[in-house]
Amino acid sequence: MKQTATNIDIIPQKILVNLPPTEELSAYDRNEKERKEILRRYRLILRHARERLKDDDAKKIKKAFEIAYEAHKDVRRKSGEPYIYHPLEVARIVVDEMGLGATSIVCALLHDVVEDTEIKLTDIEGQFGTKISKIIDGLTKIKDASDKSLSMQAENFKKMLLTISEDIRVVFIKIADRLHNMRTLESMPRDKQLKIKSETEYVYAPLAHRLGLYSIKSELEDLCLKFSDGHAYEDIEEKIRKTQPARDRFIKDFIKPIEEALKKQNFNFTIKSRLKSIFSIWNKMHKQGVAFDEVFDLFAIRVIVDVPIEDEKAACWRIYSTITDFYQPNPNRLRDWISFPKSTGYESLHVTVMSGIGQWVEVQIRTKRMDEIAEMGLAAHWKYKEKNGITTHDSGIEEWLKKVRESLEQKDVTALEFLDEFRRNLFSEEVFVFTPKGDLKTLQMGATILDFAFEIHTEVGAKCLGAKVNQRLVPLNYRLKSGDQVEILTSTKIKANEDWLKLVVTTKARNKIKEYIKDGKKDTIRDGKEIVLRKLKQMKLTLTHEILAQILDYFNVKSEPEFFYAVGKGTIDHTQIKKFQEKAEAEKLAKLSEVPMPEVPKIEKKSHKKEIKEIVVGGQTDRIEYALSQCCNPIPGDEIFGIVTVSKGIKIHRTGCPNAVDIMASFGDRIIKARWADDKSQVFDATLKIIGTDRVGLVSDVTRVISNQLKVNITSLAFEVHTGVFEGTISLSVYDTRQADEMTEQLGKIEGVVNVTRYNY
Repeated sequence: MKQTATNIDIIPQKILVNLPPTEELSAYDRNEKERKEILRRYRLILRHARERLKDDDAKKIKKAFEIAYEAHKDVRRKSGEPYIYHPLEVARIVVDEMGLGATSIVCALLHDVVEDTEIKLTDIEGQFGTKISKIIDGLTKIKDASDKSLSMQAENFKKMLLTISEDIRVVFIKIADRLHNMRTLESMPRDKQLKIKSETEYVYAPLAHRLGLYSIKSELEDLCLKFSDGHAYEDIEEKIRKTQPARDRFIKDFIKPIEEALKKQNFNFTIKSRLKSIFSIWNKMHKQGVAFDEVFDLFAIRVIVDVPIEDEKAACWRIYSTITDFYQPNPNRLRDWISFPKSTGYESLHVTVMSGIGQWVEVQIRTKRMDEIAEMGLAAHWKYKEKNGITTHDSGIEEWLKKVRESLEQKDVTALEFLDEFRRNLFSEEVFVFTPKGDLKTLQMGATILDFAFEIHTEVGAKCLGAKVNQRLVPLNYRLKSGDQVEILTSTKIKANEDWLKLVVTTKARNKIKEYIKDGKKDTIRDGKEIVLRKLKQMKLTLTHEILAQILDYFNVKSEPEFFYAVGKGTIDHTQIKKFQEKAEAEKLAKLSEVPMPEVPKIEKKSHKKEIKEIVVGGQTDRIEYALSQCCNPIPGDEIFGIVTVSKGIKIHRTGCPNAVDIMASFGDRIIKARWADDKSQVFDATLKIIGTDRVGLVSDVTRVISNQLKVNITSLAFEVHTGVFEGTISLSVYDTRQADEMTEQLGKIEGVVNVTRYNY
């Protein structure tokens, strides 16, 4: 049932009469302008959601808006805008860019009220019911953690995902929340930008990809690049703009014969081009070491046909046949995701063809339904599922959600371990394999027959001896390929062991193997304890805490279970247990012979954790201990940050460090600002890598430029030559990045040198 226009235009009265008459004109004008803008955004949400609203949905949205508006009315964002703009924009994103309905709109409007205001979850439940209060709970961050060594980001992320078992909309709203935060990140301080950007790159962009939100995933990645390397982002953006006219002419000529042919066949279709995202272009340039002009797949052509669901497959292959009548296809680049949809629900037929001017072009063929699922992911998939009944392709998404729930149900797994495991599965490609009866199973790329065995059944996996793949015997470490037919061989004599963990890639297999190992360890620990008790009884000793502490100290073992396990497994010979007593007696005699020494009072170290706002690196008046990280070797001029470690003080990293994203995404609450002091008295190590073509006198030229021309001290120098190509590593002492960059530039001018880069950058 569609909502009537009368209900849609319900306007919250509180917002119409909230301006005191005594305010100055300028403030009045500003507030009046903001009031109108708030109403405009609120009406826009209702208008765009009109088709999805039924019964009293509009009244619920109005009530949620009034609560949010009242709760946030005196709060402003860092940009200076009223805070209510944020929940309104999150609500608009879930409607316009995710295709969600009234429940999601209500939750988006209220997503910050419990965390940031006096409103409690019980208040939300009383007003809107249990379903909405559970979603809001999943969106509310944990206020504090009793264990300060925990990663708050990982704990909050795990808490959010726990709500998947209740309602997956919590994840969609969280992604919408993150998207708006990234769109407005400009107003945040630099350290906050890096933290939020790192979390987004580490978790939220991959999660959007896994849920099929490809447009949002691409935008999140682009924004991450914008705030990590703004110069590279702007450079690519400018080059895209300059090459647009030529690209438009090429596309027009390319699609002309296809359009004419499809019209003759009476297809209802549209053709559009899709430009590669700025991040994807940058990533390709970065990984393959190519310039912008050498990225030939800057865009793809998309043909979208509107046909009934039962005719989709035939229509897509007819269009494929038409396109290949005009352009020669590359048989190695055909991707049939219609017969074998991705587990995200993505369906499309991809073909790469040779254009008339000798350039490869990717053409994506899909239906209107497939395109909407590709743009809006899981939300659109379920919309079509409800409309048309169970489709043949919904098992992939539901299987993935089932695996997420299985991961969440694992006990004794820290939030960081869970986050690593979860993230490992987000971007993985897939293989399609068959059971002996012909049932299709989808596993992530790199899966072995052991992964397949655990996918079939836990007991099959635990007793897996090997397998027949396409009627041939293969070992446990065989990596499955799409199209393989697999028959698992089992034996009751086989037991899961720790070595198996190296052979599996799926979360399900890894978790089940760990469970079996844990159960086996319990038996071994029990056996070990019985052996120790018998041995102590022979020595006429009782197992007290004091004796156990002495034994652990003697064998240099950290915990009681670890010791009993080692004895039970035979790693520690039980005949050696009696020797701990000899050591204890020797230590006792030594203590008796010692001369008493006056006790030195302990000096309490003052904690800097609360006080440190910023650390100045390289200054003469440093009072805070820090160390430069070895993983990226920062030098003055590099943009840097500090991370407060649990046991090693403060570590200084470059923001471009290979580990920076992981560190900031997992431990953003421990990040502190850091900057270089204006101090030229210190030198820092920098390592350069040089690649080029070998010739006589090359090493001499390199050392001459460094030592004589640039006056820089070389600490080590190593060159290797393979079939005429040399590769050199030079370690130097420099003052700052300016000096390192100048050296890179000058060395690049030497004859034969092809590339000069700084290590760990």
